[in-house]
Amino acid sequence: MTEEILTADPEALFLDFFKAAKYRERLSEMAVSGKKSFIVDFDELLSAEPKLVQQLLNHPDEYLEYANRAAFAQLQIEEPEFAEEIKTVTVRFRGLLETTPLRILGSLHIGKLVMLEGIVVRASPARPIVMEAAFKCKWCGAMTTVSQSGPFLTAPLACSAPECRRKASFDFVQEESAFIDSQDVRIQERPEDLPPGQLPRWLDIKLLERDLVDTARPGDHVCVVGIARAVAARLPRVGQLRSFTLHLDTNFIDVMSKEPEKLVATPEEEQEIIELSKDPQIHNKILMSLAPSVYGNEHIKEAIMYLLFGGTSKHFADITIRGDLNVLIVGDPGTAKSQLLQYVSKIAPRGLYTSGRGTTAAGLTAAVLRDKAGGMTLEAGALVLADKGVAAIDEMDKMRTEDRVAIHEVMEQHTVSVAKAGIVATLNARTSILAAANPTLGRYDPYRTVSENISLPVTILSRFDLIFVLRDVPEKAKDSRMTEHILDLHRTGVTPVEPPITADLFRKYVSYSKNIKPVLTKEALAYLKDFYLLMRSASETEGTPVAITARQLESLVRISEARARMALRDQVLAEDAERAIEIMKKSLEQVGIDISSNKFDIDILMTGKPKSLRDKMSVILGLITSMEKETGTVDKALLVERLQSEYDILSGESERMIGQMLKEGTLFAPREGFIKKT
Repeated sequence: MTEEILTADPEALFLDFFKAAKYRERLSEMAVSGKKSFIVDFDELLSAEPKLVQQLLNHPDEYLEYANRAAFAQLQIEEPEFAEEIKTVTVRFRGLLETTPLRILGSLHIGKLVMLEGIVVRASPARPIVMEAAFKCKWCGAMTTVSQSGPFLTAPLACSAPECRRKASFDFVQEESAFIDSQDVRIQERPEDLPPGQLPRWLDIKLLERDLVDTARPGDHVCVVGIARAVAARLPRVGQLRSFTLHLDTNFIDVMSKEPEKLVATPEEEQEIIELSKDPQIHNKILMSLAPSVYGNEHIKEAIMYLLFGGTSKHFADITIRGDLNVLIVGDPGTAKSQLLQYVSKIAPRGLYTSGRGTTAAGLTAAVLRDKAGGMTLEAGALVLADKGVAAIDEMDKMRTEDRVAIHEVMEQHTVSVAKAGIVATLNARTSILAAANPTLGRYDPYRTVSENISLPVTILSRFDLIFVLRDVPEKAKDSRMTEHILDLHRTGVTPVEPPITADLFRKYVSYSKNIKPVLTKEALAYLKDFYLLMRSASETEGTPVAITARQLESLVRISEARARMALRDQVLAEDAERAIEIMKKSLEQVGIDISSNKFDIDILMTGKPKSLRDKMSVILGLITSMEKETGTVDKALLVERLQSEYDILSGESERMIGQMLKEGTLFAPREGFIKKT
């Protein structure tokens, strides 16, 4: 094969290939757009000139030069004026035969043409780099041009003028030198490709030429074709080190879609997905396929199922309404919360798992780092990398408050805004959040409100579409079934229930469904409207708590759309709306009930205090105000006594509420036993 290649001229072979109508058209388009490069599909070169392909992969420097010269020769025929203007053409190859995993890139690949996939985690600013440096001799003024490579500027050894030939000093002439734009981008292994327990590998890729610079931003999933290079650092007075670092000189970079729809299903799998969706029992089948090794918790699995499929986002001229669902699971220890989260991060087409204590705000959103050249660069965090996917955050209550604040914006606006160290940027983070938290006192206390049970601020609680409480309550029949399930798992080592849909097909099913944008039918709309108005009308009379707000109505729409999407339907039917109302009721029953009045009260999530508590607090504040007019400061013991005799508020309860108001700063104690309004 090598002999054949040596007898035929590679440049002539490339020229024959570029004579095809498709590439002649691409060369003509270059003149219109003013570009200096054009793209060649590698598989087309393989079918047309298979002899060239092996040589191009093994000796890319030499053969890319042949390709560039042949393309320029063809351009001179097609567009002679434009060819005269640009002097050179760069050929970019798209889609090599196989992708080299970042993990195995090593010494065997040095100097070879390779294709890598990864996620961009940081990108430096674009900087001009000199390729042909012009130097002026200080003695005779003659100009000498030197081609540049490596990190440092290289001056000529001697003056080029024959009568001078001095080896002395030269001045660099910027105006006469040739520059190109360059940018350093760091790519990292995709989270889904990472072997368990391994640190993600990364590689710096160099983007040279204007048309490659700024094509990829942090968080983008890219496919890069380039030549692997190894460079050793030079230390002053010591010389070159023996250990080399790898980087990639980029020939072509393709920003692959961030959409999970890109998970390609074969035609057979596609047929299987469509057949599955026609099954009237599809919702139950998907439910049974979701974490089959975890026993029970059907309503939580159902909520997770809706979260995986998600609703559709709406973009208007003035606002954007999110389509992704956020779900919070609050539960006693040992109720398989972490197992569910781990499972979801694996099954979601783009999933990330992170746990509370080891997570910082910069790690979740974006970090600003100083690069080698002294500038500042942005490095994408977990929520940016999980864009268009699912972020599973475990032990959310253990996160530091200042770190947790970073999640607020992501949950509602789906962006991450950074303004530090001179960098002001907004990155996309269109992610669904599945979070788990433990109750403050170790176990969930049914006689306290959800905001008292979890140490999460109401600003975060109100952004979750569904909140569920997992309680570990002893129950003979259920415990016996669960015991059998767990012991069977340990005895046989296989899932007791065979999932109807395999994990691989399930992931592809979720991806495939994302192409469908369901629309509400009139029947579904009527269902949602009636339920919402019924819940609101219950709150119309003075003194009753507010049962539901517009935020919950939007959540109901999202859940209905997700259920329609699961059956690959483009219409939301009445049954979808009905099921969404059922699961919303289940969530509200667990967390939105005022313990003292047994009525739905959404203010528990919105403000952290049920209406009954707020009413009592306003009674206390009113009494304090009237007592202050009489005595100036209020005697606490006398206040508690009057509350019990006049308003039937027990002393223990009033003491607790006064303590809470003191803590919040509504009241203050000028001296022991006396209180005053702030």
